[in-house]
Amino acid sequence: MNRISILSLLISGAVFFSCSKSTVPASESPSSHSTAVTVPSPPCIVYKTRADYSKYVPVILSQDKSFITSFPGVLDVVRDGKFTYPTPLADGYLLDNRGIGPDVAFLNITYEQYNRNDEVPLASDLFQRILDKDPVLEMYQCGNRGDYTDPEKELNNLIRSGNLKSCQRLK
Repeated sequence: MNRISILSLLISGAVFFSCSKSTVPASESPSSHSTAVTVPSPPCIVYKTRADYSKYVPVILSQDKSFITSFPGVLDVVRDGKFTYPTPLADGYLLDNRGIGPDVAFLNITYEQYNRNDEVPLASDLFQRILDKDPVLEMYQCGNRGDYTDPEKELNNLIRSGNLKSCQRLK
């Protein structure tokens, strides 16, 4: 396995294990009161693309777009028995469910095709399968996923009210 693949696996694992909001009890204090440590939830990324790439696997490119810096493992495109497609929102926006950013690109491989692989492909092989190196028209970070009770409904309200621009623009 090459260095980029190992690095990508490590990054994917770190992202996977850090992408949920949870409260972990800390050790008991002498007064028998416990405290909790809150792990932040993943960022809430809302974006719009030039074409419909919603069924295609996203990868992250270097800033100069010359190589892949991160890509999912074949099992990472499924969570709780479902593919991690982006959630469609109002006005053509999408809610990310994979962990993308401004340097995202999409492969010409669907989630289903990718998940059928027996092993993680090489980054160099995946790079040859990129559909679009600059697919994002707009991208915003609207806090963290844990900030929302019903992300789809609340983000649709934000979009329809014209307040999406109040989120941090990433692209």
